[in-house]
Amino acid sequence: MKIAVYGITINPDFGNELASLFSALNKKGIEVYLYAPFDRYIIETCSFYPEYDGTFETCNDLPTDIDFMFSIGGDGTLLKSFLMLKSKSVPLVGINTGRLGFLSDISREEIEQAIQDILDNNYFIDERTVLKLETGNGPFPDFDYSLNEITVTKLDSSSMINIKTYINDEFLNNYWADGLIIATPTGSTAYSLSVGGPILSPDSENIVISPIAPHNLTVRPIVVPDHHILKLKVEGRGQHFLASVDSRSEAIQFSTELTIRKADFKVKTLRLKGHTFFSTLRNKLMWGLDKRN
Repeated sequence: MKIAVYGITINPDFGNELASLFSALNKKGIEVYLYAPFDRYIIETCSFYPEYDGTFETCNDLPTDIDFMFSIGGDGTLLKSFLMLKSKSVPLVGINTGRLGFLSDISREEIEQAIQDILDNNYFIDERTVLKLETGNGPFPDFDYSLNEITVTKLDSSSMINIKTYINDEFLNNYWADGLIIATPTGSTAYSLSVGGPILSPDSENIVISPIAPHNLTVRPIVVPDHHILKLKVEGRGQHFLASVDSRSEAIQFSTELTIRKADFKVKTLRLKGHTFFSTLRNKLMWGLDKRN
């Protein structure tokens, strides 16, 4: 078995668990390929030298027969590991060293058992919808796909923007707001949730359109099937608005029309048996903590 290990930084108190992870992988005879900047960070910060079979800087450096990519960190790190894999059909394994972690849901206490479960094929693979942004002039030429959400927002801190939104060329609404979020089911527990959007299960095959601070309070989030094609025409003061694809953002001229559609591939994420979407919701959002419920 071959795995890639991706990370950026970790909490200082996770150093011992990280060392144990590399030790367990080597003891079980797993080939390990480590993200080179993370290797340097580990040596400088965690004071140990991880054992591995090779390093990588980009997607092209990875062996073609990688079985899994381990993402060490939080959900933001896992989103960046998705960028590293691009459209490769390699399952992502999220090991949580941070705080919330909807995608990175393997805790430090579960690492050793998770490795054994993977070797024993004792896991599930979830396939997650990806969105593609098309603009005609390519502000994200390297990779214009999103696992969480595609967002348009005002570029400055003053006036709102107008976002004319069409679904399959039928006019939906002119959103006068600070911005608009187009979220996948995966992204429904992220930015969209923070502005009042609904939670979708990963297999729901829908997307959420959520306005950010709309001027008209009767404008609410709406859920539509993910095979629909969305077009956005943005107007406002100044010259540019901000378009974001997950964690990447670019200033785009108001004359640019955005088209958002479902990608022709999905992202695979590994889920341990005993972990379900609904149990994760209960745990991460602390449902039921109030004893009156």
